[in-house]
Amino acid sequence: MATPHIAAEPDDFAPAVLMPGDPKRAQRIAEAVLDGPRLVSDVRGMLGFTGTHEGKPLSVMGSGMGQPSFTIYATELFSQFGVQRIIRVGTAGGIGKDVHVGDVVIATGAHTDSAMNQLRVPGVNFSAVADFHLAQAAWAEAEAAGMTDRVHAGTIISRDHFYFTPEGQTEALSRYGTLAVEMEAAALYGTAAEYGTQALAVLTISDHLLDHSGDMSAEDRETRFQDSLRLAVAAALS
Repeated sequence: MATPHIAAEPDDFAPAVLMPGDPKRAQRIAEAVLDGPRLVSDVRGMLGFTGTHEGKPLSVMGSGMGQPSFTIYATELFSQFGVQRIIRVGTAGGIGKDVHVGDVVIATGAHTDSAMNQLRVPGVNFSAVADFHLAQAAWAEAEAAGMTDRVHAGTIISRDHFYFTPEGQTEALSRYGTLAVEMEAAALYGTAAEYGTQALAVLTISDHLLDHSGDMSAEDRETRFQDSLRLAVAAALS
């Protein structure tokens, strides 16, 4: 059942999919957490793998960058391949005053400056929220692992622009309790709501946009996501 962006058979994907943005990171995650990973799709270089983790089926696939790209893959996975839950595993820029580089954010909701969700229900400011049970499972894993001193749960913002930000907006969001900035979660949550499925974003803080202290190098971004990956796997298989 190939779609325009995924070349796979109907049963090639597990019910739960971990989705980092980078397809190379998807391959590294698959090799790290899956037993017997097999490549199930590589259209446009967006790699997807399926295997098992502790005996349970699990898939990993890249999403690309930005809300339009994520929406394409999430829509096809939910509507054509029987996927029931997608957990975004990515990086974000911290803006919360208690959030530090290397911490993990469980994104319970996502503000956005995008029109992606505004078009879903005319006349409504759609609330892009994570699935409660997935967020609860991720937090429970953080508690069990003694990680709650470096794990935060709360709202983030998903922006369309990477390099452009209206003056004062980041500071205002921080005052309103927003923890971090990234570019995909709001669209993922909207797509999951459309298909009656489950979604969550678990994010490693790679830099802090307000104090710029301890920003990760490109190499660090590729290696310091083990905490978020642990929580994402726990949520995926809960």
